[in-house]
Amino acid sequence: MTDAVHLDGKSLTRAQLVAVSRGARVELDVAQLESVRRAADFLAEQVRREEPIYGVTTGFGSNADRLLGAHRVRDQLEGAVSTDEVSLHEELQRNLIITHAVCVGEPFAPEVVRAMLAIRINTLMRGHSGIRVETLQALAAMLNAGVVPVVPKLGSVGASGDLAPLSHLALVLLGGGEAFHEGQRMPGFEALQRAGLDRVRLSYKEGLALNNGTAQMLACGVLAVDRLERLLDTADLAAAMTIDAFAGRMRAFDEEVHALRPHPGQVHVAARLRSLLGGSTLADIPYHLVPRFASWQPQSWDTTGSQALRFDIRWEWVPLDQRHGREKFYERFRPFRGGKKHQPQDSYSLRCVPQVHGAVRDAVAQAARVLDIELNAVTDNPLVFPDMQGARFVEEQVISAGHFHGMPLALAMSYVKAAIPVLASISERRLNKLVDPATNDGLPGFLIGNEDATESGFMIVQYTAAAIVNDLASRAHPSSVYSIPTSANAEDHVSMGANEARHVFDMTDDLARVLGLEIHTAAQALDFRQDMIHAAQELARRSDAATFARKVNCTFVTDDEARTFLAEVEGLRAELADAPAFGPGRAVAAAWRALRERIPFMARDRAMDGDVAAAVQLVEDGVLLDAARSASR
Repeated sequence: MTDAVHLDGKSLTRAQLVAVSRGARVELDVAQLESVRRAADFLAEQVRREEPIYGVTTGFGSNADRLLGAHRVRDQLEGAVSTDEVSLHEELQRNLIITHAVCVGEPFAPEVVRAMLAIRINTLMRGHSGIRVETLQALAAMLNAGVVPVVPKLGSVGASGDLAPLSHLALVLLGGGEAFHEGQRMPGFEALQRAGLDRVRLSYKEGLALNNGTAQMLACGVLAVDRLERLLDTADLAAAMTIDAFAGRMRAFDEEVHALRPHPGQVHVAARLRSLLGGSTLADIPYHLVPRFASWQPQSWDTTGSQALRFDIRWEWVPLDQRHGREKFYERFRPFRGGKKHQPQDSYSLRCVPQVHGAVRDAVAQAARVLDIELNAVTDNPLVFPDMQGARFVEEQVISAGHFHGMPLALAMSYVKAAIPVLASISERRLNKLVDPATNDGLPGFLIGNEDATESGFMIVQYTAAAIVNDLASRAHPSSVYSIPTSANAEDHVSMGANEARHVFDMTDDLARVLGLEIHTAAQALDFRQDMIHAAQELARRSDAATFARKVNCTFVTDDEARTFLAEVEGLRAELADAPAFGPGRAVAAAWRALRERIPFMARDRAMDGDVAAAVQLVEDGVLLDAARSASR
């Protein structure tokens, strides 16, 4: 990426942060650096005047009541070696970083760490932290040079900010820790050397400025929401493909319906479903035109071309004595039961997609609102106000507050964390409905012909989805409700927002997997649905009523009933013969074609691991979503 993201502490967007996470450079606003310089100069002057300032001339946390002296007490110990070349103020800041860098576990992906660096630089650009311009420039140079500190995932309680993970960031700036550079993991000092950078020595409050903030939880949150926004669109696409595979009902998505309960996400999803299903001739197809699956037999089809079909089709004729009280219905629909149930509404997992997907969208939108504020917020402590007018004491210009507390982010992430299993769960329910012959409206059980009873088809795909949904639900418990005090109870209430955001970021992977499984299954079902209807149409066009009647199960006892039956079969045959081809919505069809370029229809059982992996990858890469969007334009 050639365009640099401009950082001024006031205008960073989520899209810009995502760009930096993927490799974009940053540039620092020259005018805003003057504010940074004034705050650093102000702190230096207060130290010269021996003013007591938290984290500058005092210890940290529960050591806040201990003032730094003019000389080291330990120098008086027998055998002590003088370290006068490093001031107590520098030692305080350096020790803060090296002792706080104690995270454990696997390291964050480089994209997360790059986002953390950009967030930290941006907040320090506000000029309320006391960091020097040259230190901030060194941090930006490290990011632009591709030096990515190794930051293990576990160790932040989300107040005072993300102390431990941010210390790992700063540690590399000092020449310590580990970093990735050009894909290799190495000691931090070596990474700086390879990038042509010098290590930094810290001045007043700079250690605290570098590690006291919400950058880890914010980075995870922003990247998670960026991914979720695409997965929400993918979930709508998956639902639309499933609705087409069911030959489902569209009226539940009407604009006037959702105007009566106008939650923003719900209204948006209903509109997207109408768009995705635009042009569909499967949705709202008359009940009687949809055949149901029957197992293939050697005598199923009477022509050479039809012998290639992997299924048979059937209808049930409704006898005259079973129509009483239903005469009105059978005036509108022919008296045949095929694959589509005679009922005016679909199950919740289809009919309530706007309400469920929309509620998840609203949760993500609320999180995005919080993240947008936090991106340009000052989150360290204490806050420096060098330009405050009328201040008489330093305490009025260096104010200890609690902006490092991650609860605004933690609660927003808790909301999203609870929403992710909801979206995965309704997707799995649609998948299950597709494979279950009791609920899939006339499709084959497990979406495979299975005429010899040897095939499992898509049976275990649903197991995998169910396992993932259970795992997501187990991880959805909010971390934010369980504070564990730290720092000898000086920090007696913490947010656990870092865990919350990290969980959400990781959970998006599994959500993508469930959606990939649904789309893969829906494509198989859509193939069967179209092929069965088209086979019925082809038979109708080349046969007479007597021949077509072989596909209709019936019971009658009189010649009059037999004549009525044959006449009604002829009506069904003629209607099918005259009907245009039935197919999915334009956007659904485009996504189906994109999937079929990678994964062929499964006519017989085969190893499915490669198919499943490919389906998930198509979701993660956005290939199916891009195809659907192009067709919707």
